[in-house]
This record gives sequence, structure tokens and C-alpha cells, in this order.
Amino acid sequence: MALTEKQQRFCDEYLIDCNGTRAYKAAYPNCKKDNVASAAATRLLGNVNIKNYIAKRLEEISSQKIAEAQEVMEYLTAVMRREYKENIVVTLTEETSTYVPDENGTMRKHTTKKEVPQLVEIPAKLSDANKAAELLGKRYGLFTDKVNVTGAVPVQIVDDYDGGS
Repeated sequence: MALTEKQQRFCDEYLIDCNGTRAYKAAYPNCKKDNVASAAATRLLGNVNIKNYIAKRLEEISSQKIAEAQEVMEYLTAVMRREYKENIVVTLTEETSTYVPDENGTMRKHTTKKEVPQLVEIPAKLSDANKAAELLGKRYGLFTDKVNVTGAVPVQIVDDYDGGS
């Protein structure tokens, strides 16, 4: 069974902050009392169709916002290879010199300095590339210090006690 327009609005409002009372009042503006809205929201949240709709929307949201393992590995590889660029601000100093007469009429050199910020694109820092390489190495087990040994080891008990003689 499909949701009504108000039920769908309730679900969409509920997904904003998981506040059922507020979501109910937004979807059903004629309801003014909090206790009535709270009870009605609880009833709606128990509806199977509404639960399914909310679960489906949450899954869509999480798949869009949460990186999967493949995406993380591709990102770390690109950082390690320094394919990403960083923008940094560099301040350049511009000087202009002019000759201006002083109070006696003698020409004096007057220098004006002006700082000009400029945006420069550089490859990602080596420290970031090293960290990405380290994380990738850990993922693939390249830097293991301990050795995992599995298998069956036979235990043999030797009775060499001769009884006190």
C-alpha cells in the first residue's frame, strides 16, 4: 500500500532530526497539542509501510554519504600517487619607486611596497602521501611485525619419574 502525501511528508520530516512530534506537526499542521502529536507519531512509526519507507530512505542516504571500501582505497591510492592538488596562498611583494621632490625641491626616491596574495596549486604534501601509503600497506598486510602461525601441534608427555630411587 502506498503512503499518502501527508504520511510521506511525515516520514521526510522525521528523517531530518528523528523527532516524531515535530514531524507530525509539520505534516499535519492542524494538530496543535504536543501530547496528541506524540501519540499519533508513535502510531505512525509503528505502521509497516512507514517503517519500510523510512528504512529505504535511510539506506539511500547512507549509501550516498558513507564511503565504501573501494572508494576509500581509490582515494588513498590517488593521495599516495600525489594526484590531488592543494591550493596554498603565497604573498608576493610588489615595489614601485618614484622620485618625489622634498620640501627643498630636491628629488628623493620614494618606494611603495604592496603585498599581493596569490593562490598557487601544488601537489599534495609528501607527509600525506606517506600516510596514505602506510594505511594502504596496513590494509594489505605489508608491514606485519608479528607472524600468525596456525596448525596442529602434537603434545607428547614423557614420564621419566623413576619413583624416588
